[in-house]
Amino acid sequence: MPSGVSVVVATRDRRQPLLDTLGRLTSLPESPPVVVVDNASHDGTVEAVRHRFPSVDVIALDRNLGAAARNVGVACAPTGLVAFSDDDSWWEPGALARSQEILERRPTVAGAAARILLPGSGREDPVCEAMRQTPLASDGLPGPRVLGFLACAAVVRREAFMAVGGFWPPLRIGAEEKLLAIDLAMAGWPLVYREDLVAYHRPAGRDPWARRRQIARNELWISWIRRPVATAVGKTREMIGRGRSDAAVAAGVRRGLAGLPRVLGHRRVVAPALESDLQLVGA
Repeated sequence: MPSGVSVVVATRDRRQPLLDTLGRLTSLPESPPVVVVDNASHDGTVEAVRHRFPSVDVIALDRNLGAAARNVGVACAPTGLVAFSDDDSWWEPGALARSQEILERRPTVAGAAARILLPGSGREDPVCEAMRQTPLASDGLPGPRVLGFLACAAVVRREAFMAVGGFWPPLRIGAEEKLLAIDLAMAGWPLVYREDLVAYHRPAGRDPWARRRQIARNELWISWIRRPVATAVGKTREMIGRGRSDAAVAAGVRRGLAGLPRVLGHRRVVAPALESDLQLVGA
């Protein structure tokens, strides 16, 4: 597979932010191949991208796959390394070239999470400090080892991503990165944080109530399909407690419990050492 880094962007009904992002991505000095996977938009996204950016590979899905649309993009990416952007995030010039240098030198590393800045203010996303200060042992790795990341600003090794199945489709959107990070760790593929890889993210104004509900459902499912029973029970009780003061979390827990019978067939419990690491980072 050719060297270099491709960029995969999943989107739905976000035509103008996506066009703005593609303007930045296609202007990068690395000239990365860009793959847009459209989740059955109704706002003319596909036509607009094909007209404005003929060099961009556009995959038009006939239904909304949520985060799993990225799996389609990775499968079609022409390079062994793939960077993710959302339709409201983009990479600093030179960051993709640095990620290639880092990951090509360390073929056993699954990927690297970037430092995320908010455009205009220059402030960091709070997740950066958590990744920077990870308590996990990182001996011999090219950066702090992490068990989570944000998909709007990460570079992954295509081989590792495909080997574990990518983003799990039933989660759709919300905490999907957590399960992927766990599955990579289970397969022996570590992820690292790199301060010198920078991406920008301008969070979109989406429904915060619906997002909290979705994340609560997904967090509950992830606990039950990967964590020991005692941990899953404890997480469920904790989330029920949170739901007493947050109606969105309560709704998510109800959805999660109702859906448990159909997801428990995917249960594969992490090894004790990985469970200890997850406990250490408070996952």
